[in-house]
Amino acid sequence: MHDIKAIRDNPKAFDAALARRGVSSMSSSLLEIDTARRASILAAETAQADQNKASKSVGAARASGNIAEFERLRTLVGEKKAEVSEMNAKAKELDNKLTSLLMSIENLASEDTPDGEDEDDNVEIHRWGEPSEINNPKEHFEIQGVKAGMDFETAGRLSGSRFVVLRGAVARIHRALAQFMIDVHVDEHGLWETNTPVLVRDDAMYGTNQLPKFAEDSYQTTNGWWLIPTSEVTLTNTVSGQTLEETDLPIRMTAHSLCFRSEAGSAGKDTSGMLRQHQFEKVEMVSITTPETSLDEHNRMTECAKAILEKLDLAYRIVVLCTGDIGFGSKKTHDLEVWLPGQNTYREISSVSVCGDFQARRMNTRFKPKGGGKPEFVHTLNGSGLAVGRCLIAVLENGQQDDGSVHLPEVLHPYLAGKMHLSAEGKLV
Repeated sequence: MHDIKAIRDNPKAFDAALARRGVSSMSSSLLEIDTARRASILAAETAQADQNKASKSVGAARASGNIAEFERLRTLVGEKKAEVSEMNAKAKELDNKLTSLLMSIENLASEDTPDGEDEDDNVEIHRWGEPSEINNPKEHFEIQGVKAGMDFETAGRLSGSRFVVLRGAVARIHRALAQFMIDVHVDEHGLWETNTPVLVRDDAMYGTNQLPKFAEDSYQTTNGWWLIPTSEVTLTNTVSGQTLEETDLPIRMTAHSLCFRSEAGSAGKDTSGMLRQHQFEKVEMVSITTPETSLDEHNRMTECAKAILEKLDLAYRIVVLCTGDIGFGSKKTHDLEVWLPGQNTYREISSVSVCGDFQARRMNTRFKPKGGGKPEFVHTLNGSGLAVGRCLIAVLENGQQDDGSVHLPEVLHPYLAGKMHLSAEGKLV
């Protein structure tokens, strides 16, 4: 959420920053509501002062026997009390209106986020590994050894489209990937392993900007809980409403969780295979930092995601998303895109974003500077480390052999009881 004081102090700069994201001027609408809100607050305070003054004089007028003055003052007290109530109600209504509007406006891009309209204007900044050279590469669900362990037909009967049942060796490889990622992030990257709920209240979804704008992208239960689209929601909100000590920052967390997305607006996209699912698993990274360290933390988190891909020997590239492609709550985003030979292209497997104080203002999360002074809002960051299902796809497609078997990355062998291949018959060997 944005700081209305900053908008009040420099509305032109705010509108110019929004224009970079293709958003029309908003400052005049915001400041109009803000001016009316502040006027209502002032009117309530003035009426309260008049009420207090009249209340003190009522007793004196009665004691002196001045009945006319007593009645006048008593009537004035009642009028001012009603005015205070009316002005406070109006101020609250305007405050809610202002907050709702501020929450509907996307974050402002950082200065070093490239300008652009869409994904075609994203800027590649790094590339690692050589794309696999495979004769007649197949997509993951077409590989002979995978077919028995990736059942879309049964999933369709159970749940509908965009679901999958994983079985046998394929299910075990999927589990091994998640365990491997968590172990690396905890043991080598120093992240704090966390296991969080997948059902949350409205406040948590507001805190990480899924609400109010993206309600249709998530699932809600009949009793009001939301199924998390990513554990960014729960990990980030673990510090909601808190005032932290600067000496306790950064807080670096990771979690392996189920994730749920309605994929609203994705009709017709990636309908084959398990690239885009309603239910999937992801290993998430979240950091809570000071403003001065958040950009360095962004680079650190990107390195953590890179390390997983390199250990799996998967070719990838990194792009900086342009202003027309970054997410609603992001100031700057690195997308890591893994090479998928079955599609003959790079596809996103992780987005690592710095949100600045955008989420912290929604959550009301601050820290006390170690040198003293007023508490400041923390900065929050999040990133996939990685999407487990997409990583499974990449491992299967890049390791596929001419005979329908799959060669598996060496780092997974300890998680597979030393097995090194998925045979064409769908067995680990």
